[in-house]
Amino acid sequence: MLVGVLALGAGVWVAQSRYQPTATTNMTPEALWNLPFPNLSGATQTLGDWRGKTLVINFWATWCAPCREEIPDFIAIRREYASKSVEIVGIAIDNAQAVKPYAQQMGISYPLLIGEGGALEMSRALGNPSGALPYTVVIAPNGAILLRHLGRLPKAKLQAILDQPTAPTPSR
Repeated sequence: MLVGVLALGAGVWVAQSRYQPTATTNMTPEALWNLPFPNLSGATQTLGDWRGKTLVINFWATWCAPCREEIPDFIAIRREYASKSVEIVGIAIDNAQAVKPYAQQMGISYPLLIGEGGALEMSRALGNPSGALPYTVVIAPNGAILLRHLGRLPKAKLQAILDQPTAPTPSR
């Protein structure tokens, strides 16, 4: 039993150190603001629709257990930070037929975009080398990336980022 626990711990450590989010810049690539994705109504939207706000982008899927676990936190944070010009956008690595009923069942109140497989490339461009889920990126109104997080994002960690008085100046 002890050997199994040690092996599991070693595996987690290797995975986290190997697949840690990385990026060569602290700015959101300009092209990503204009990538079109359908929303749950079928209308096309881009991240540019929320430019100028602090944007929490969460890449997720209905079949991903840690993704499902963090949804109630995102719902609560959206409600808590709505007056502070913060928006949460979920980009589903899924199809609309799976996302629509799940979003209704969970009472998801933040915007959802249907990214299907193409959104994995977007997550990689934002620093997710493995394409694993969930993956969350927080972008300041000026385009600076404040946080890249692979795995379930603790609510307190996101709140700490959102409670910063001003966005840091991006380094290039």
